[in-house]
Amino acid sequence: MDWDNPTHNDFLLCSQFWITGDMHTRRADLVGFVNGLPLVLFELNAGSLNADEFFQQLMTFAKSLSEEEKRGVSKQLNEEELALFDLLTKPQIELSDSDREKVKVTARDLLNTLKAGKLVLDWRKRQQARADVRITIEKMLDMGLPRAYTPELFDQKTSAVFQHVYDAYYGAGHSVCAMA
Repeated sequence: MDWDNPTHNDFLLCSQFWITGDMHTRRADLVGFVNGLPLVLFELNAGSLNADEFFQQLMTFAKSLSEEEKRGVSKQLNEEELALFDLLTKPQIELSDSDREKVKVTARDLLNTLKAGKLVLDWRKRQQARADVRITIEKMLDMGLPRAYTPELFDQKTSAVFQHVYDAYYGAGHSVCAMA
């Protein structure tokens, strides 16, 4: 966290934020994130909780998150977006912080675009629909990925993303992640 230049930090306040853990699911009234880490949790109707009880609830929540969930929260990506982000950044690619942010935005935008109209029912069975998905992936990665991606790396990542989408999204934008 940049204490000297607070404007260099990324702040996000979420209202009605659902928290799912192994033991329970809860909805917090407000959760404040700094650089992707949940640092402030507001229970506006909690009334009788003292600071110790509230802190204990927050610690219980933090411990209940899996390492993958913690990574997703820290990057502000859901499970599906995180899968695309990982495909685009692993094995380790030399990226600046702003380049990593571009990759995050690109992964999120690509997934939203595909789910909004490209991953129609039986898209995998129709050649034209598959080609449309492939072209959409290529165009969006070309527009969104930073220049650190060489043409060879770009081709590898485009193929890997298409294969992931083909394997994970059966139709109508539904992922195997959502079914689990």
